[in-house]
Amino acid sequence: MIAVILLIGVIYSVPNFFPSEPAVQLSPKVEQAIDPATMQRFEQALQAKGLTIRASENNGQQALFRFEDTDVQLKASEALKEAVGDQFVVALNLAPSTPSWLRALNANPMFLGLDLRGGVHFLMEVDMKAALDKQIDRYEDEFRDFLREQDIKYLGIAREGDTVLAKFRDAASRDAASAALSKEYQNSLQFTILPDTTDLQASISQTAMLDIQKFALQQNITTLRKRVNELGVSEPVIQQQGANRIVVQLPGVQDTARAKEILGATATLEFRLVDEQNDPTQAQQSGRAPLGSQLYKERNGDPILLKRQVMLTGDYIIDASSGFDDKSRPAVHITLDGKGAARFNKVTGENVQKLMGVVFIETKIESQTVDGQTVKTSKTTQEVINVARIQEQLGKRFQITGLDSPKEARDLALLLRAGALAAPVYIVEERTVGPSMGKENIEKGFNSNLWGFAAVVLFMVVYYRVFGVISSVALAINGFFLFALLSMIQATLTLPGLAGIALTLGMAIDANVLINERIREELRAGASPQVAINIGYERAWGTIIDSNLTTLIAGIALFLLGSGPIKGFAVVLCLGILTSMFSAVTVSRAIVNLVYGYKPRLQKLAI
Repeated sequence: MIAVILLIGVIYSVPNFFPSEPAVQLSPKVEQAIDPATMQRFEQALQAKGLTIRASENNGQQALFRFEDTDVQLKASEALKEAVGDQFVVALNLAPSTPSWLRALNANPMFLGLDLRGGVHFLMEVDMKAALDKQIDRYEDEFRDFLREQDIKYLGIAREGDTVLAKFRDAASRDAASAALSKEYQNSLQFTILPDTTDLQASISQTAMLDIQKFALQQNITTLRKRVNELGVSEPVIQQQGANRIVVQLPGVQDTARAKEILGATATLEFRLVDEQNDPTQAQQSGRAPLGSQLYKERNGDPILLKRQVMLTGDYIIDASSGFDDKSRPAVHITLDGKGAARFNKVTGENVQKLMGVVFIETKIESQTVDGQTVKTSKTTQEVINVARIQEQLGKRFQITGLDSPKEARDLALLLRAGALAAPVYIVEERTVGPSMGKENIEKGFNSNLWGFAAVVLFMVVYYRVFGVISSVALAINGFFLFALLSMIQATLTLPGLAGIALTLGMAIDANVLINERIREELRAGASPQVAINIGYERAWGTIIDSNLTTLIAGIALFLLGSGPIKGFAVVLCLGILTSMFSAVTVSRAIVNLVYGYKPRLQKLAI
């Protein structure tokens, strides 16, 4: 049994000793097979830049190119991004160099965490106030549409602080609106009739407020995950931390400016009719826009007046891809959902031959530390990127132009395709780990484990002689078992995980110390060597169980209550306790029996 388990342990732990190789991975954005002709196109793009490919693989769904070092890898990534455009996701990767016969047995190495592999770590905080503000503004628009549908007349609807105030001509209209709105929004809003007025005030209930915040957090996690996938990052970590924070780890990414630009941007589009009846230059000079219009600027700086009523927003966009129009200008091809297509079809059909403007709205929130306090700054840019005359009804698919470059078209398509953030996020913590630092961490972690193991072995051999050698062999086997288990469950190894391995190896020998000391006590009490061995293992078992069980409870508590690196440490600790109990008792007992069991009249033990 021990031989079979040891063989399995060696097979599944060995892949971790094959170093990973820098690689670039390509995956199609739409479901399609990668044929040999496409692979040849990739190779030609790399050869044109003078880059040497160490090896290439193609499983039909993904293409992988291996390189000698990270410098060539980064150059290859840029070359392939230029060659494939928006058709493929190009991701930096560390490809395992495990032999094929091991991979056939599903023996793969552990994943490496950010601190060992290199990359970017962001701790992002969701602006919950902005999420509530956005919801209140949505209620304001919904009230107008709902009351029109119910044919209830009102004087005006406007937001006041964190409430929406609806004004009516008389009490009868107010009461009718109150009854209809209360029924429609019974689970989310609380309605109050203001005394001595015909006004109706709506405020968000506490339960609905918590739901809005929870939804904003989950929606942002989903959107960030989509954006990271579009960035082409393999094995990212995006998870919730606390009530309003998100941890984003991007292994292999070194361009922090690009990552921050994509992750933190809140971008959307608005389609509005152009006010052709009034002069935008006069409105700019006077500083006042005509009633029902709003003053904007085009990309060239010229003023333009747009109607306040929004024809369509980016919330209805389900897909966006960059490309070129028939005049070879950068363009973004838009696809709407069913509801958005029906709405856009109706409003464009009613306004054929009128000018329509496309407003690009981008909000970025940054945090700065001033006098020890974190200060948030919000920057919103609104500009008209395209003005065109509506020639016919527009439906589910159309395109927008007016972009400065193909890169801007790609970025806009990425943001629209991934969806807008439910609420702005700002970065409260940022860490970058270079690949060389990750390699240094691996070396230091491995050396610390190696020297720790050597020191334990030296002590055991000097103090317990042959039994010390047996304990050291059992400890080495315990290491193989632990690595094999972590590889089987495809755990992510981090620096705390390496610390957990070192601690586990140091603690694992404790069981053998208890056994050896118990055997020595029995020998001093006059027991024969074989009886001393038997009693030593039998009576030390209860103490070993007690000591390991208390540590296991602490490890489980760390796993359940901790997060991130603490959980990784807890997993290694708990698995190490289980493997050490097996190796320290069962494996060492088998070796002792193998060494001393064949001697019927054993006179003394080397302990």
